[in-house]
Amino acid sequence: MAGKADFYEVLGVSKSASADEIKKAYRTLAKKYHPDVNPGDSSAEAKFKEVNEAYAILSDPEKKQQYDQFGHAAFENGGAGGYSYGNMDFGDLGDIFGSFFGGFGGFGGSSQRRNGPMKGEDLGAEVYLTFEEAVFGTKKDVSYQRVVKCDSCDGSGAEKGTKVETCSACQGRGQRTVVKRVGPMQYQSVETCPNCKGTGKIIQSPCRSCRGNGYVRKNKTISVTFNAGIDDGNTIALRGMGNEGKNGGPAGDLYIEVHVQKHKTFVRKGNNLYCDLPITVSEAILGAEVDIPTLEGAEKFTIPEGTQNGKVFTLSGKGVPYYNTPSRRGDLILTVTVEIPKGLTEKQKEHIRAFADSCGDGNYQKTSKFFKNIKKLFDK
Repeated sequence: MAGKADFYEVLGVSKSASADEIKKAYRTLAKKYHPDVNPGDSSAEAKFKEVNEAYAILSDPEKKQQYDQFGHAAFENGGAGGYSYGNMDFGDLGDIFGSFFGGFGGFGGSSQRRNGPMKGEDLGAEVYLTFEEAVFGTKKDVSYQRVVKCDSCDGSGAEKGTKVETCSACQGRGQRTVVKRVGPMQYQSVETCPNCKGTGKIIQSPCRSCRGNGYVRKNKTISVTFNAGIDDGNTIALRGMGNEGKNGGPAGDLYIEVHVQKHKTFVRKGNNLYCDLPITVSEAILGAEVDIPTLEGAEKFTIPEGTQNGKVFTLSGKGVPYYNTPSRRGDLILTVTVEIPKGLTEKQKEHIRAFADSCGDGNYQKTSKFFKNIKKLFDK
């Protein structure tokens, strides 16, 4: 077998490659060079044959061991293993081809009939909720279009009073078998019947309502409950509300994507709510009782004396209910922002200066500490 390429090089794998790696490489190359993908390409046909030969040997542990020991000579004229290329057993090639070409009869593959039960397609819809609707839950009507069985012909596609005939070209299978030859090998491929286009049926008098399709698109409106705590970007799946299946297959599903409007005051992160709480300088210095926003309305909250800008207060259980567990709620997190007054009159400024002069270092601990550290740096 002088001049025959190394089987490992043919599949592009190393000698230490696992069985799964060899199979994966073979699948890729077989699909690439298959005659159905490259009609009339003799070089692709030759490569396809070479890839099959390589896989037939390397996928069999015993034959692989003989090949690793003796090379191609192991299978020449009966060779060390008493095996020749002309008698290659393609084993599971039909299953492999079936996974991406629909099956090949010559390799033992099988083809699924197109007129068998088929699940309907999944559908998508969108709904927009206000912030409050998402937090507390709501019920809304959702409208969309779905494909359903035609009422006029009950899904047969034939006008009332007429019959659906079995395709004589494929005897109702919806497919036909074509025998092809690649070098010394003969195999079968299964193709869609061109006469009935894969349905296995012939309709002489198509239904006027659905034009022979058996199915029509209709508007549908359903009432959907959105539980408290649903968030922006969440998706609700409604089983069996998509397009109807064919030939007795189940209906598809409807997926509703939720969009939630932003709130003017709160920022939601998960089940927690975040809110900036502006207070005046005097309220920060002296403390005060202020109104704060919550989901249930305004509530009184005590600002402690000497509250600093950026101070965070957490109100447990004042956030958003957990989805499907409304008894649990997140937190409301308030961040204090001390507002500095602008546009002061001269008299107001005099009062501020007098106040500043009356304060000692003990009233400004952070400022005092900062400048002490700066002074030490300069002293050094």
